[in-house]
Amino acid sequence: MATPSQHDLRNDFRALLASDQCFFTASVFDPMSARIAADLGFEVGILGGSVASLQVLAAPDFALITLSEFVEQATRIGRVTRLPVIADADHGYGNALNVMRTITELERAGVAALTIEDTLLPAQYGHKSTDLIPLDEGVGKMRAALEARIDPAMAIIARTNAGQLDDEAAVERVCAYQAAGVDAICLVGVRDFDHLERLAAPLDIPLMLVTYGNPELRDRERLAALGVRVVVNGHAAYFAAIKATYDCLREQRDIAASELSASQLSTRYSTLDEYRAWARDYMDVKE
Repeated sequence: MATPSQHDLRNDFRALLASDQCFFTASVFDPMSARIAADLGFEVGILGGSVASLQVLAAPDFALITLSEFVEQATRIGRVTRLPVIADADHGYGNALNVMRTITELERAGVAALTIEDTLLPAQYGHKSTDLIPLDEGVGKMRAALEARIDPAMAIIARTNAGQLDDEAAVERVCAYQAAGVDAICLVGVRDFDHLERLAAPLDIPLMLVTYGNPELRDRERLAALGVRVVVNGHAAYFAAIKATYDCLREQRDIAASELSASQLSTRYSTLDEYRAWARDYMDVKE
């Protein structure tokens, strides 16, 4: 089967956004996983920033992966994928000018869409940042992203953490991003359908949700009716790959089975302990 062009895949993703259905992403982390996902019938994949950090660096999700490293992995996937892939471009690797560079490089890598979030940098060590930048700065980042895009078919998705804001502030923020011209809004921290309804009411563009399997948001038909077109439930496939690799190599060495979960294995074999030690030595972090 021929590999579709990058432009065709972007148009496929646009068609998904324009539909009246809700689609669940496949977590893809390398060329093989992307091709497996397409063969199994997934309509869209996502390359997560946390997954890329583990896959490329064996490093925890502390914003350690660089733009060039992330783009290299996205490019490997983009060469051979048969489904549109969303790149989790985190904060755009800096300010609005850095966002423009991020858009340029990821567009060349072949992604169909990407998310730019409005979290405050640098994040507190050891914690995923949940503090948000001022709204005008966030709007500036989204406008910069749109200006840097060459292929209008590539979707720019503004991401914000609605769980860190009251409803009025969250609505103000997503409406401002919509007015800036983004193609969709990605929401993290939505608690339940009542919360989602309040946030979605003033929006005319599609929604993407990062739910991490929240049981309060599992009704696909109801999600679709509220404008949700893409749902990210997490990255179980990548952690399953870690577990399978561990078990395969363990059996080859005749080592007894371990009770460690995939998540525990990812922590054990990442460089988390090294970074904790460096943070104590050079940043006076006590945790």
